Amino acid sequence: MGERGAGGDVNSNVLVARSTGDAQLDKAVWQWLSWDKNPKTKEQIESLLQNGKHKELRDRLCCRLTFGTAGLRSAMGAGFCYINDLTVIQSTQGIYKYLERCFSDFKQRGFVVGYDTRGQVTSNCSSKKLAKLTAAVLLAKDVPVYFFSTYVPTPFVPYAVQQLKAVAGVMITASHNRKEDNGYKVYWENGAQITSPHDKEIIKCIEECVEPWNGSWNENLVDTSPLRQDPLKKICDCYMEDLKKICYHRELNMQTNLKFVHTSFHGVGHDYVQLAFKAFGFQPPIPVPEQKDPDPDFSTVRCPNPEEGESVLELSLRLAEKESARVVVATDPDADRLAVAEQQENGCWKVFTGNELAALFGWWMFSCWKENCSRDADVKNVYMLATTVSSKILRAIALKEGFHFEETLPGFKWIGSRVKNLLDNGKEILFAFEESIGFMCGTSVLDKDGVSAAVVIAEMATYLEGKNQTLAQKLTEIYETYGYHISKTSYFLCYDPPTIKRIFEKLRNFDGPQSYPKFCGVYSILHVRDVTTGYDSSQLNKKSVLPVSKSSQMITFTFQNGCVATLRTSGTEPKIKYYAEMCALPEQSDRTFLEEELRKLIEALIENFLEPDKNGLIWRSA
Repeated sequence: MGERGAGGDVNSNVLVARSTGDAQLDKAVWQWLSWDKNPKTKEQIESLLQNGKHKELRDRLCCRLTFGTAGLRSAMGAGFCYINDLTVIQSTQGIYKYLERCFSDFKQRGFVVGYDTRGQVTSNCSSKKLAKLTAAVLLAKDVPVYFFSTYVPTPFVPYAVQQLKAVAGVMITASHNRKEDNGYKVYWENGAQITSPHDKEIIKCIEECVEPWNGSWNENLVDTSPLRQDPLKKICDCYMEDLKKICYHRELNMQTNLKFVHTSFHGVGHDYVQLAFKAFGFQPPIPVPEQKDPDPDFSTVRCPNPEEGESVLELSLRLAEKESARVVVATDPDADRLAVAEQQENGCWKVFTGNELAALFGWWMFSCWKENCSRDADVKNVYMLATTVSSKILRAIALKEGFHFEETLPGFKWIGSRVKNLLDNGKEILFAFEESIGFMCGTSVLDKDGVSAAVVIAEMATYLEGKNQTLAQKLTEIYETYGYHISKTSYFLCYDPPTIKRIFEKLRNFDGPQSYPKFCGVYSILHVRDVTTGYDSSQLNKKSVLPVSKSSQMITFTFQNGCVATLRTSGTEPKIKYYAEMCALPEQSDRTFLEEELRKLIEALIENFLEPDKNGLIWRSA
């Protein structure tokens, strides 16, 4: 252990005296204490070492972060598998090395860095500080960096990458995750999140240069380097201008009496949603005062995820009642996702699911296209996309209206890359979504965007108000026209990876080796697709059309009765998720019957395939 890192000297006698008896762990401890310059996280490792907590040290130091569906994401704290100053420096060094290899003009085109408002006192870790260190690594290597001078919505980073023709960009955010987490989201030059093989190649490059370089710790470079530019004003102005391309009823917006409440969930959304409403000609939405300003503790909500529904929207719904505002829009902490609630005639609130909102957005974006397209526009050139675990409602609309519908793997990175590919081939993309309230209206941003979605839903509600219709009434009309698509999504927590593996392996060897189930309880299974192994019984060659994704578990069952159900592991949390949807034909209009059928099928799915009691799974808390 003769080497010394740029992180400073360590008294090797002390380390030898405290040897854990595990050479791999001793090396990892030595590296951490040599390289980490953050006193708080260094202290966490020293304390574990002093107290003989070897198992925890091993958990923290003997594995590395990997790219999931949303980049690198983990808790903030000390350790190579956590988000902290050192792992962010290492990740950026790896990215630098990879980009240098991929782009001969890297040092002309530069790199974008943005951040949200997360932070943790105990590890002296904040998104802004991690963003400064990301910039420092690149500035020290003479790469121009577009570093936002304040927090921005996640969509601003991919937007800026394209606008500024940068080679790539990073957003420091953990989106709607719990307050302890943070993350590192990487966008490629096409403005989409990185997919394979870039992610694997970057991980290789990270492992080749784990020791911090000279200059990598110099976060002050952001304030002193002539290579640093602040893109905030330019990007914000351009974004708001581009937003107007999907504004179709400005006059109506200017005249409406409809009021909107917006909550930004203690995150970045407030200022930007206000500007977006202005761009569409609206009066500004009424903000929820307690949730308007950034707060890394998310002090008014149990979890900062608007997808959790009415329980976390409490403050905004009460304010809306007080202000006689019929529609509530909620952006998650990094403003890339959108929840919507509407007050019904009986005074109750309907919180729309991501799939229901997609039905509304799909109908709206297509109607607006039809009304405004040129005479020679060809509907066959028009596309909408969704991830494969999302509702098939767009497929039903596409079949009837004549445009194309495509599915991708879960994760907006797949949608972004595919959309870019279609655009490059002269196609027109109106809308794309994932069921976890992620929406892409238009193609200015090749990622989900809660800011644009918020103002589009406001315009839609305003237009419908003029027809004496609510969003909920329009939704029913869409289902009656194209067929009811009733879905339910939930999850179980499982903190034991071997159990998860066992559950999925059992499904692959259900009635014997390499045989998938033919029934789930009384329900007959028509087709099985296993994206983890690349098997699909509905294809002639039995191979999945979607790319194989070995790193996560995902099996989809298509039932004889029209239901489609998927079981998959989460890319960012210790969850087994299930997605089930009853896809009915337009003539099957008995909603109660369809809902009951779906409920019974989900019960059978849980009981026969997940076996929560036997496997010690924890039900999602209501």
